[in-house]
Amino acid sequence: MLTVNKLIPHGRGLAKALLARASHVALDWDTRQKSRFDATDSAGRHLGVFLSRGQVVRGGDVLVAEDGSLIRVDAAPQPVLVVRPCAEHGSPFDLLRAAYHLGNRHVQLELKSDHLKLEPDHVLAEMLRAMHLIVRGEQAAFEPEAGAYAAGGHGQAHAHAHAHDHRHAHDHVAEHGHDHAHGPACTHDHDHGHDHGHAHGHGHGHGH
Repeated sequence: MLTVNKLIPHGRGLAKALLARASHVALDWDTRQKSRFDATDSAGRHLGVFLSRGQVVRGGDVLVAEDGSLIRVDAAPQPVLVVRPCAEHGSPFDLLRAAYHLGNRHVQLELKSDHLKLEPDHVLAEMLRAMHLIVRGEQAAFEPEAGAYAAGGHGQAHAHAHAHDHRHAHDHVAEHGHDHAHGPACTHDHDHGHDHGHAHGHGHGHGH
């Protein structure tokens, strides 16, 4: 077994020629958030990874083995829920509101300008559909916000990003007199699977 105890975030400072010769290893999020794990790289070597406690491995990072060899890390595709606003019946605000509610539940969440990603959870999927969002299962790399999982360097976004949305969400409700919940008369011919009456009930019953 080849011991690995050093990580270079995104391979910063390494020559492209060195990175081109490096072996690589594909790891899912469940493995990459651990500081100690075993893996096999593209050269067939068995790796024993021992990093500082709390250190998270991201796609694009480079592991350094005890013999000085480099191993590039790829974020392996894995099952995720991809959440998008409904272009026909919703608005981008729906996505912002969803991120706020998921953040309050301490859900590990990847934030993009036009979608969110989270690990599969049928209760959360039902809640999000009831919030007027399109939720689909896909195979994709998962890189959630760092927050409490980061030892440093990747930021504190998971702990703070959604808190700033709180005032805007309430301002919107105050201005329009509702929070985007649709009444019984609202009908849609798309595949959201709306269940309007239970959006918040499912959310409060779920814990992480």
